[in-house]
Amino acid sequence: MYYFIGIKGAGMSALAVILKQLGNTVSGSDVDKHFFTEDELIKNNIPIYVYNEENIKPGVTIIKGASIGDDNVELVKARHMGLKILEYNEMVGLLTKEFMTICVAGCHGKTTTTNMLALALRNQGVNYLIGDGTGSALRDNRYFVLEACEYQRHFLEYYPCYAIITNIDLDHVDYFKDINDVIDAYTSYANNASKMVIANGDDPYTRKMKIKPDVVFYGLGENNDIRATNIEYKSDGIVFDVNGYGHFELPLYGEAQLMDALAVITLCYLERIDYKEVYSNLKEFVGAKRRFTETKIKDNIIIDDYAHHPNEIKATIDAICQKYSDKKIIIIFQPHTFTRTKEFADDYVDVFKKVDKVYILDIHPAREKQEDYPDVTSDIIISKLDNAYHINENEADKLTCNDNTVFAFMSPNDISKLEDSLKEKLKEKQ
Repeated sequence: MYYFIGIKGAGMSALAVILKQLGNTVSGSDVDKHFFTEDELIKNNIPIYVYNEENIKPGVTIIKGASIGDDNVELVKARHMGLKILEYNEMVGLLTKEFMTICVAGCHGKTTTTNMLALALRNQGVNYLIGDGTGSALRDNRYFVLEACEYQRHFLEYYPCYAIITNIDLDHVDYFKDINDVIDAYTSYANNASKMVIANGDDPYTRKMKIKPDVVFYGLGENNDIRATNIEYKSDGIVFDVNGYGHFELPLYGEAQLMDALAVITLCYLERIDYKEVYSNLKEFVGAKRRFTETKIKDNIIIDDYAHHPNEIKATIDAICQKYSDKKIIIIFQPHTFTRTKEFADDYVDVFKKVDKVYILDIHPAREKQEDYPDVTSDIIISKLDNAYHINENEADKLTCNDNTVFAFMSPNDISKLEDSLKEKLKEKQ
């Protein structure tokens, strides 16, 4: 019996579904607020409670979410009762020992890549745990595809057969000291691979790793083992060839998604999976949850996207420009954490200069506190831009004067109130 404290978290909900589908009794708790992850939990008949110490019963194993503080009433009760308590990454680590595990790590693109990989392998018997809240498992499946997060070196708890690295970049600056610290973490992760490492060879930092297992580099440059060539970016997707494998015409947008697909194709090539099967499956790719999720209203497009690092935002803007070159681009952005906002303020400015307008909400603190960063607010970005404005979740009217526009909502946080309000106002204008 497993009890999840913080069950609505994206990774936690996916893990809960997997354990339930593998035949375990699963329940959990969280705050009394709707999250998009609840749908899968309900569909799998997993009870969801609000935090209360009375929920903790003898005989259960506690799975603790990364965001759960030591003062959580249920966690305090579980410790008092002497129950077994596992961190999320510890429980996932146990599962990686049971299947042929393919870990997908990277500072950007890992959710999309993991989704693509699960789709590409769907005829081969694949379990998957993805950071967009998606999880599925059968005991007899061969593969386990896993999104592996580098934060606090959590991915070192896993035992991959293949370790994929989509890129290396400086992020989570509340934990990592500098880029060399990040490279060190990824090197340790890569060296956990029992069979092979698959790495983005166009990324300069992956080339700095001292990797013990065999490594295959993929990319666009001539020094890679697996390459995409003859590339064409079109309004309905990307056309390209992969050396020694085949020709692809896929519904992808931007170079970042091309590189994600190339990582997946490399794995399938190494596993000797038939090209036609891989191509047919990837043709059906529609994106991960909250990754370039689109809604069309008249001549406007609303995009919901998880992007929060400057390089992720740039990749999303590039994809918008490829698909909707004739429309204005308005970004609605909520910065995530004070440390990230402070570290990358100038990078945000450079990226946002390329769009028509950007509206920025107050910073979401996550695990941090405003009093520890009194001088860090959204204004450190807004004040350096001529096209930037402050907005709050009740001010959708600021956005509705625009037509033939892509409105891109970008944040790992829930800013759906503002997004939904805009959708309603645009529908009223029809």
